[in-house]
Amino acid sequence: MTLPFDPDALDGDDFGEKRATLEMDHEAAIARVREVCSEVGFGVPVEFSPSELLNEKVDADRDPYYVLGACNPAVADRALDATDGRIGALFPCNMVIEQVEPGEQVVHHVSIMKIARLLGLPSDDEEMDAIVDDTGELVEEVFDRLGE
Repeated sequence: MTLPFDPDALDGDDFGEKRATLEMDHEAAIARVREVCSEVGFGVPVEFSPSELLNEKVDADRDPYYVLGACNPAVADRALDATDGRIGALFPCNMVIEQVEPGEQVVHHVSIMKIARLLGLPSDDEEMDAIVDDTGELVEEVFDRLGE
C-alpha cells in the first residue's frame, strides 16, 4: 500500500503527539487524566482497558494500559460538519495511560483532528484549521495541567 505522504517525513507535531509522565499508580493516573480532561472541557463517554481485554482473551500478559475516549461535544459537532461526517471513524480523541513501571505512567495522545487533516478528510479546510487550533489549545492545557 502506498501512502499519500512519507510517514518518515512527519514528526510528532504533525499529528499532534503529546506525552506526559505521571509518578503515581495506574488507577490514580486514570483518575487524574479523567479529572483534568473534564476541567478543560472534555467529557469521557468511552473508556476501556485493552490490557485487561487482551490478558483475558489471548493471555497477553500486558502491563496496565487504559484508554479514555475524550470528547468536547461542540468541537466534535463542528468537526463532523467540516469533514462531511467522515471524522466520526476516528472518534473519540483518546488519552492513553500506559504503565511503564509500577508508579510510573505515560499519558499519550495524538490529534485525530490533525490526522484527519493529513488524510484529506476535511471538506471545509478553513473550518478544519480552526478546529485543529481549538483542539490543540485544549489538549495543550490538559498536558500543561498534567505536568503540574
